[in-house]
Amino acid sequence: MKVMSKTAVLKIIRYIVLVIISLIILFPIYAMIATSIKTRVDAFSMPPKWFFKPTLENYREILGGAKFVRYLLNSAIVALSTAFFTLLVGALAAYAMVRFKFLGKRVISTSTLLLRMIPSAVLIIPLFILWTKFGLINRRVGLIIIYIAINLSFTIWVLSSFMMDIPVEIEESAVIDGCSELGIFFRMILPLIKPGIAVASIFVFRIAWNEFIIALICTNRYTRTLPVAIAGHMTLVGVEWGKITAMATIVALPAFVFTFFSAKSIIRGITAGAVKG
Repeated sequence: MKVMSKTAVLKIIRYIVLVIISLIILFPIYAMIATSIKTRVDAFSMPPKWFFKPTLENYREILGGAKFVRYLLNSAIVALSTAFFTLLVGALAAYAMVRFKFLGKRVISTSTLLLRMIPSAVLIIPLFILWTKFGLINRRVGLIIIYIAINLSFTIWVLSSFMMDIPVEIEESAVIDGCSELGIFFRMILPLIKPGIAVASIFVFRIAWNEFIIALICTNRYTRTLPVAIAGHMTLVGVEWGKITAMATIVALPAFVFTFFSAKSIIRGITAGAVKG
């Protein structure tokens, strides 16, 4: 009888551990989706029912409501606008930080990353006072500006690391050919940092799409986003877990789809940003 080598045993153990960890990570997602297609009786049954007759009643009630379309539109406008303008401003700022020399460059570079360490909850009261004074409270544009400010530091940091790997000689050749700085940026730099743009765009989109605390304070019933609308199903009568999980599944779907179709760019972005040793 052939005895397995130590390497083969360690490999099997590694795969078993990875499977167990994956099941633990994926279980909350399964529980959310399963609860969304259960009846109220099945959702609260003890012990939990692993085999049940699925129903789409929760989704019909959520998607059939007129308010859901409004909340979905608000979330889409806020998340897409935030991602677009954050990437545009962040890419320009990253290009300036990498290629230009100016006074206080190192201080600005460090401070932009430190801004990411400030918790969003700390900013709620000052933002509420300022946005009320400027007339931006309960408006989508006010929410977009906040999200851009929150995500800009990370975007600059990510894109700067990719731009540093681009040889300066490429840009010098373009200047000799008569290309302007903006021409170099849009025609050469942006196409070369597509993996970094993919990573930053997914990060910014998911934060703007899923953010709850700031959206709860800075929106009203006309401008609230989907994560805030989910909390509306926690009523004095009871918690509507079926509708909450159904809406949560819908909220999670765009991020999953976006990440799935950008997987190759994300992998290239991660490997391109790896430390060379």
